[in-house]
Amino acid sequence: MIKNPKTDSALHVLKGAVEKVLGASLTTSVYEEGNKGRLTVEFDRNPTKEEIFEIEKLANEKIQENIEIKHFDMNRKEAEEKYGNKIYDKFPVPLHITTLKILEIPHWNINCCIGEHTKTTGEIGNVSIRKYRFRESKQQLEIGFELALFP
Repeated sequence: MIKNPKTDSALHVLKGAVEKVLGASLTTSVYEEGNKGRLTVEFDRNPTKEEIFEIEKLANEKIQENIEIKHFDMNRKEAEEKYGNKIYDKFPVPLHITTLKILEIPHWNINCCIGEHTKTTGEIGNVSIRKYRFRESKQQLEIGFELALFP
């Protein structure tokens, strides 16, 4: 399956908003298909509707800022020294990989990611959170979203 750079970029914008609103920073899984996606993060409670609304609002504000999404390769040791574990999610990067592909939305999100991405946040389009589900047994929050182009 060919992944959509807009959807992959939206996952990073959404994750930044989730970190700002809920403090959840460890992604446990992602899913994307066309203009739809799902971000799953470690979290310990069911968020309020107001918190979900705030996540969507902040994500769309960051998209409308139309800021550069930086993509670069970096030596693993240097990246870990500079960014610590912030660059990693729950899915492990094998130890034999010595050069990491980094995606950075300045002051918003930084992650290892091998996907294709847009050049700016403005290219993503609006993010609409369609559903969310807290899975208490797994201590995970799933946030499903859909992208819509700006009118």
